[in-house]
Amino acid sequence: MIRTLLALNGALIRGALAFVLTTQKDIEVVAEVDRAEDIGAALRMQRPDVAVTDIKLFGAAALSGGIAPSEPPPVLVLVDPRRPRMLGNALRARCQRLGFLGSDVAPERVVDAVRRLACGGSVVDADLVAAALSRENPLTEREVEVLEIAAEGWPVVEIASKLSLSAGTVRNHLSRIAGKTGARTRIEAIRIARERGWI
Repeated sequence: MIRTLLALNGALIRGALAFVLTTQKDIEVVAEVDRAEDIGAALRMQRPDVAVTDIKLFGAAALSGGIAPSEPPPVLVLVDPRRPRMLGNALRARCQRLGFLGSDVAPERVVDAVRRLACGGSVVDADLVAAALSRENPLTEREVEVLEIAAEGWPVVEIASKLSLSAGTVRNHLSRIAGKTGARTRIEAIRIARERGWI
């Protein structure tokens, strides 16, 4: 059996993928988590053969060291193909065995990827790499974070609080975002960034 850990945001997506994986005779889902800080503990306790995570949780866990126990399993990272910069960040993570698939692939491709990684193979989505090479996001990761929170309707003070920044720093980020997107307002910047797949 291929013991598999799922670390994914969203109960619906995680549950649907868990169902698909558990219908396979050779795959067992041994743990499900939805927070980056829980990944390390799940890896240590369950010792899965493969971990499947989305790019945001992977990035947060990699930064905190939570994705790298003494002998980390291969990790399948699901990446939004509209966010090519995040793929570049994942490639720089200190994890030896990584596979990448677009988050919009059919579930059967995830099943196949889990099997390949468990057997020591590699998994790279050609369409995803092409998107990463052809679509450059001019926004920094911090600017993306600021704009994503702004897109939820939060005012500057709340954005600053959520990111542990000063309100002035957030305003500076929003000003730079407006310059990079060519937008006149925050709402227009959000619309442009969404249309271009930057957030």
